[in-house]
Amino acid sequence: MAGPQTAPFLDGNALPKRWQHRRIFTIVESDLGSNPDTVSGVMMNFLATWAAWRADPARCERLHFVSTRAPLSAPIDSHQVSDSDTALANTHAHVTLARTLAEAWPMPVPGMHRLEFEGGRVTLTLIFSGRDNSNTNADSLSALVLRADALYLTLQTAPTESAKQDRTTFALCKTLGRIADDNATFAAQVNAAQATALRSALAQSGFVCADASPAMSANQTTQARLMLTGQFMPRWRVRRHDPLTPLNVSERHAIVIGAGLAGCALIERLAARGWRITSLERHAEVAQEASGNPAGVFHPMLSRDDNVAARLSRAGFLYARQRWAALVSSGQPLVHDAGGLLQLAENTDEANAIAEMLKTLGYPAAYASAMSRSEAQCLAGLPVMQGGCFFRHGGWIDPTSLCSAQYATAGTQLERHLGVDVSRIAPEGDQWQVFDASGNIVARAPVVIVANAHDAARIAGLRYAPTQSVRGQLTLLPASIAPDTLPHLRIPVIGNGYAVPLAHGVTLTGATYDIDDFDSALRPDSQHENLTRLSRLLPSLTLPACLPEIGGRVAFRCVTSDRLPLCGNLADETLALAHASQLNGAHLADLPRARGLYGAFAFGSRGLIWAALAAELIAAQIEGEPLPVERELADAIDPARFLLRALRQGKVP
Repeated sequence: MAGPQTAPFLDGNALPKRWQHRRIFTIVESDLGSNPDTVSGVMMNFLATWAAWRADPARCERLHFVSTRAPLSAPIDSHQVSDSDTALANTHAHVTLARTLAEAWPMPVPGMHRLEFEGGRVTLTLIFSGRDNSNTNADSLSALVLRADALYLTLQTAPTESAKQDRTTFALCKTLGRIADDNATFAAQVNAAQATALRSALAQSGFVCADASPAMSANQTTQARLMLTGQFMPRWRVRRHDPLTPLNVSERHAIVIGAGLAGCALIERLAARGWRITSLERHAEVAQEASGNPAGVFHPMLSRDDNVAARLSRAGFLYARQRWAALVSSGQPLVHDAGGLLQLAENTDEANAIAEMLKTLGYPAAYASAMSRSEAQCLAGLPVMQGGCFFRHGGWIDPTSLCSAQYATAGTQLERHLGVDVSRIAPEGDQWQVFDASGNIVARAPVVIVANAHDAARIAGLRYAPTQSVRGQLTLLPASIAPDTLPHLRIPVIGNGYAVPLAHGVTLTGATYDIDDFDSALRPDSQHENLTRLSRLLPSLTLPACLPEIGGRVAFRCVTSDRLPLCGNLADETLALAHASQLNGAHLADLPRARGLYGAFAFGSRGLIWAALAAELIAAQIEGEPLPVERELADAIDPARFLLRALRQGKVP
């Protein structure tokens, strides 16, 4: 398991000294050449940094290591790491870290993967490009939203490619200048033949280079490795927008309005960073609205063109699984089953299209695999109408148990205020005041996050956050209704509707999708609609002609017009409208923001897989940490996107 030397990257960035007594320190590792390094190289660099952080009593509170070098096609496993592996280290502690990393290595699917160690104090973020290598290293760097304190750079390109490489390296160095913090340092391993070009590219991007030193010996001068070091010290500002910075607050205290999936995920993520949280919930218990359904299914979306919704669902699905595993490891009880989920096609043509799509996308079987009708029947334990797709790590979870577990992890950092109906919020100095329905101030804090679905936009005073209410009625069928069928369903089956096997032979099915229908009562026509769809999913199901009264539940989903959630720092709409003429050609980064005001709502039917990722995104924005998703995805769910469209189209007063 050979890899490049790693001590020079630490020494070249004056580490660990530079991270000492810092709250957050971010390192970005990137390959400036066309040939990404091996997984072992990524392991080497991260492990050496992690080991140095562990050994430093004055270490930073949270260390972020972001790598754009990890190749998608070379996953690792713990069996590759042995105590005698001298390429990693000769110490047992180093091998232990290597095994921990190997066991946490993510599924080889495209996107950004966030791995947390040391209770979240050490975070490794990996960016995997597509299998067709359509995403270059430049794309990966440009996708980052962060403020880098140190850079680990590698340039290894054959001298015959120097002309093309010079242009590529210059573009990459410009991107590094956009993400580098003031006085960020770098250490770059480079072929001696390419040192001059890299030094020039770095200098033109605002980096001051020190003298080069040998990085390792070589037999030929052209293949010698040099270590360039230096600092980001631009003579003038060329960036339109500075990298993400921490929110400057007088106290680390946040108010979270709403205690459903969105609110409880936020509470857990903020508490993990040491924040004090005040939770305001209008019901007497957590998870009482859509988050109070007896169960919900979780699985990623699939799209032939891997569009934004598919990428966002993949990121949310993978991150949610990590967070749930962490809750279980901490001793929190979760009522769930992640033994797989089957998504069925509507007809033969769609089943064939799914199989062809999965072949094109090249996902591993651990993520998604095509199933024939006979294969699907074996998995489900019942006859099914069509083949489709099997998500091996999909399944169902009781949302109430998830919310309760997240609530519990906050411990004494959480102030619980149940039965509080919030009517509005208002700024006062550097604080936000929260008022109840009687006009009384119920809480004050520098940060407020609205996570209460339909009421969020109203409470935050947003005019440009179009949401709709969608009524969903689900049906609960006891085993006694179809004893020869329902108790034998092994895994959740979804399609045009769903069937989820719960405890004691109960099957959950549904749900209706009634836009702007506010009837909260159980309706016979909705029950009939659910049962009709269930019969299509499971053609062997025979229901009695006269059904006894069956149970169910009505809840209301909150959705946006583009069916993507609203997550992040809210816009200052009043200030934006006052400068509408100057903002008619604006970008999201140009819009004024309401300081300390955030939102996480309008998750629709995907709260289970989006809530944890949205919470991590907001926590990272507040703390000035690297975002857990690419820039394009963060922009796609930015709460200000509808305001931006109105400004660009001139549709504002």
